[in-house]
Amino acid sequence: MKNETRIWLKYAAENLEAAKILLDSCLYNPCLQNVQQAVEKALKAMLVETASHIRKTHDILEIKKLLLENGVKIDLLDDECDFLNSIYIPSKYPLGSILADYEPDEKICRTGIEIAEKAMQHAYLTCNK
Repeated sequence: MKNETRIWLKYAAENLEAAKILLDSCLYNPCLQNVQQAVEKALKAMLVETASHIRKTHDILEIKKLLLENGVKIDLLDDECDFLNSIYIPSKYPLGSILADYEPDEKICRTGIEIAEKAMQHAYLTCNK
């Protein structure tokens, strides 16, 4: 594994751990921020390891497509990517509710953490080949 990949995975793991701590503290908005960041960094770690370049984007679906273009399959559904994309800007800035039709709550955070755990597991498997 490339050293740069290790750094991306370390940061992703820290974001995931932070999301879990924030969920336990009922801090749902920052929990979701960290969920999105964990997945973004895990996917970018796979790009660093397998592709020639990373494009500057926060769009999870776009990163998934870049991975597929480089022959890396990722077990994230497009709906899961859309969910994560819906978190990015609203969770960082107070422009309204975090999701179009929902307030952030424990259930949404748990769903996000499950997605992030799946992405992390896939990233570790892909990057350790």
